Amino acid sequence: MNENDTYEVIIVGGGISGAALFYELSQYTDLTKIALLEKYEEVATLNSNATANSQTIHCGDIETNYTYDKAEKVKRTAKMVEKYCLQYGYEDKMMFKHQKMAIGIGYSECRFIKNRFEEFKPLYPYLELFDKAALEEIEPSLIVDENGKGRDEEIVGMGARNEYTTVNFKAVSDTFIENAKKNTEIQTDIFFNSQVDKIEKIDDIFHLYTTDKKVYKSKMVVVDAGAHSLFLAHQMGHGLNYGQLPMAGSFYKADRAILNGKVYMVQNPKLPFAALHGDPDVTLDGATRFGPTALALPKLERFKSGTYLDFFKTLRLDTNVIKIFYELLSDGEIRNYILRNFLFEVPYFGKRAFLKDARKIIPSLQVSDIEYAKGFGGVRGQILDKDNQKLMLGEATINTGEGIIFNMTPSPGATSCLGNAQRDVVLICEFLGKKFDEDTFNKDLVEENNNE
Repeated sequence: MNENDTYEVIIVGGGISGAALFYELSQYTDLTKIALLEKYEEVATLNSNATANSQTIHCGDIETNYTYDKAEKVKRTAKMVEKYCLQYGYEDKMMFKHQKMAIGIGYSECRFIKNRFEEFKPLYPYLELFDKAALEEIEPSLIVDENGKGRDEEIVGMGARNEYTTVNFKAVSDTFIENAKKNTEIQTDIFFNSQVDKIEKIDDIFHLYTTDKKVYKSKMVVVDAGAHSLFLAHQMGHGLNYGQLPMAGSFYKADRAILNGKVYMVQNPKLPFAALHGDPDVTLDGATRFGPTALALPKLERFKSGTYLDFFKTLRLDTNVIKIFYELLSDGEIRNYILRNFLFEVPYFGKRAFLKDARKIIPSLQVSDIEYAKGFGGVRGQILDKDNQKLMLGEATINTGEGIIFNMTPSPGATSCLGNAQRDVVLICEFLGKKFDEDTFNKDLVEENNNE
């Protein structure tokens, strides 16, 4: 085997996760030759695109479905994104400050928010508890109804007024590539329009075959290909105990900034998807975007042709998957939620049904204030754990121990990109016998009080 045409590491997938790993390998290791293969013409065209997500730094302070332990872990990785942007001066260009809060409406939710505030305040010292008067000052649209009167229900919020909350993850992905390539001491190759068709290991070298009939060779491979990560894993016989259910998120948008910042609602613990929230959209000059909805789609990529057959291959339908679906659909709340989200996609009726939910945040919202955001949204591959017959929440990784890693990173994957990349950098260096400059990494990217 000719060593000259063999990379030390090839990354499959140029979303923000793959781009972050590409950056870290170039900056904090003694590797000399790495490559990234991306199936489209540029990085971050799918779920990392600013139109495909809520552009939120999910650090765990207002995400009401996070446990304390999960919030602590997510906070560390979220601060890495913030420190990276500050290091390069990207604030107010691709990272922005807005107020952010989670609101509770009615007695039960308000009690929940107040108790959560007390529990999470030590982890997030900047958190504030907002009563109705404070909310009216910060976010008046939360309080005033369509008749100009105050909201009758009890309402309370917890949040922050001076934290970085919003990131254009597409723009950040581009900078990962640009900054990686500035290191001229390492060969950093990027191949666009290079869809990986098949991966096989011959002797100790991985061969990656692309649809344009090219073959790339590498000692180690990391697959950060979104919903296609599991597809490629199954091809190689890995992760067969997992299936995948692609969940699409859609949005509605306003023509103006109805909210000053991010407003999240209390999430129903039975539902594995984010509760409705309102966000200032960096692609719409700060106009408010509402969502996401949650809709199961039989394809792995939104707004792209094909991938229907790929869906059925990764679903791996069997009795275990049927049992998972049965358990989900047998719950009335989940069943009604699924049906309602289908309705949100229907012209005319969908907007009016969505408006009813959005009015829980903004009582004065009118049907003329919002429209379906065409072309917005993405697909997140939710993993089905067949062994335990349950729908997994969050991320999943298949580390084969044989030199290839498969990452599935639905939300908060963009927020966790640098932390997930650090985990993979450590594994890569251990496997290849290379060095990871952890001291410099910590200095650059890890918040001091999180530096372990």
